[in-house]
Amino acid sequence: MSFETVLASERVYEGRILNLRVDEIRTPTGVEALREIVENGSAVAMVALDDQQRVVLVRQYRHAVRGVVIEVPAGKLDGDEDPLAGARRELREETGFRAGHFVQLGSFYPAPAWSTEFVYLYLATELVAGPTHLEADEAIELLHVPLTEALEMIHSGAITDGKTMAALLLTQQRLNS
Repeated sequence: MSFETVLASERVYEGRILNLRVDEIRTPTGVEALREIVENGSAVAMVALDDQQRVVLVRQYRHAVRGVVIEVPAGKLDGDEDPLAGARRELREETGFRAGHFVQLGSFYPAPAWSTEFVYLYLATELVAGPTHLEADEAIELLHVPLTEALEMIHSGAITDGKTMAALLLTQQRLNS
């Protein structure tokens, strides 16, 4: 397989959580084009499943889509933070829960056409409740939903977040195998 050749690259924006880069490229067929790339680091997301087969979901307003979204707990890794350490930290910060056991479910690029983001998915079990440590700009409502209901929420359209869909479906597959 042939790859695109980068002819020039310019970072046009540097932000707190992402950067924007514009690459001038040449395709394997010789066509020159521009590629707009969002540079953002890795992230983690986890299905926190209690011993009653309930999933801890977070309900929060997401400005980009101008609406409330139901998601699994998730967040950006800090620099070169180990993904498992990041999953433990994010679960504790967003939900207050600590998990005695983590299993990696998989990992993926959510939008490889225009973003460098890479997401690690985990199943967190043996939950112990504790206080949340939300960031100043976070307003999160916790939902405790039976796993079967959370899966139905995907099919009904109540859950529209891609990482949440992937994590819940991978959890279902793992538990059924």
